[in-house]
Amino acid sequence: MAVKKACESFSKSLIDEVQRWGCMKQTGVSLRYMMEFGSGPTLRNMLISAHFLHKELPIRIARRTIELESLPYGLSQKPAVLKVRDWYLDSFRDLRSFPDIKDENDERDFTQMIKAIKVRHNNVVPMMALGVQQLKKGINPKIIYEDHDEIHHFLDRFYMSRIGIRMLIGQHVELHNPNPPPHCVGYIHTKMSPLEVARNASEDARSICFHEYGSAPNVNIYGDPDFTFPYVPTHLHLMVFELVKNSLRAVQERFMDSDKVAPPVRIIVADGIEDVTIKVSDEGGGIPRSGLPKIFTYLYSTAANHVDERTDLGTGDSVIMAGYGYGLPISRLYAKYFGGDLQIISMEGYGTDAYLHLSRLGDSQEPLP
Repeated sequence: MAVKKACESFSKSLIDEVQRWGCMKQTGVSLRYMMEFGSGPTLRNMLISAHFLHKELPIRIARRTIELESLPYGLSQKPAVLKVRDWYLDSFRDLRSFPDIKDENDERDFTQMIKAIKVRHNNVVPMMALGVQQLKKGINPKIIYEDHDEIHHFLDRFYMSRIGIRMLIGQHVELHNPNPPPHCVGYIHTKMSPLEVARNASEDARSICFHEYGSAPNVNIYGDPDFTFPYVPTHLHLMVFELVKNSLRAVQERFMDSDKVAPPVRIIVADGIEDVTIKVSDEGGGIPRSGLPKIFTYLYSTAANHVDERTDLGTGDSVIMAGYGYGLPISRLYAKYFGGDLQIISMEGYGTDAYLHLSRLGDSQEPLP
């Protein structure tokens, strides 16, 4: 049915081409390679990068398009999911119809085109969340929670691939910046201070807590202020923001009606040989052990769901953390994208510790779902 709908608005030859490209092998790159390659953005390097993306992006986009056609429980037919599938087909068509890149002008035009693709896909996450909600409305909740593995694994693959596509496009586009900030190679900061990023992310999370509750617990940060390592600050900000926001909410709600002063959320940054680990600790009462497996699924949220058909999805990525249960699973994917991980350990009746592991070596390949 979904394939039929695709054929109605997209030619059969395009659909056949998607199938063909979806069978091709993806090529992963590492943080270290992106950093070394981008450190001298000569015209030759920009042409090499554009040629790589011209071939690589259609393969990654085709794979996701094919998966969007065959989701369980009729998820593929939900209006929001059909919209996402159309975005992917449009982007595949744009990339495949772009001629061979021969010179500087071609490369500049190609860069503008992939920049537009990135903007087109800004709202994929909330739109897919809306699709899942459309599905949940019409299905027995027991089925969703007992047999949701297939949907969960699909969304993990889908969002991980999206992180990779956006990183590759963003990195190429940013290398065109004539005045890059000091120590920045595209999206990568070669001397990023995790303490500084954690401080900024904590302030952002506290301002949201203030907005919602009228007050916010303090956040205390411990670690070496001079320590730096190469990483993508926007990724780290997103992850720490999500963890601190969850901790602040838990502490705030636990101590809201109490005479006691709300205890601070603590962030500890440790620099090991292999990993940089950031621990976010709170005394917000913890999560019951039975609830722990649910926190990384896309079908569970303790916050009120904020996305529905009437939601204005805007154009940016800021809506990702709107509280519809995607913050933790997506944060874990961002950590895994460059070889790290995110673990949550909870003591019910006391609080929760989140351990964010970031690979310091930067030489692990992108995961390619």
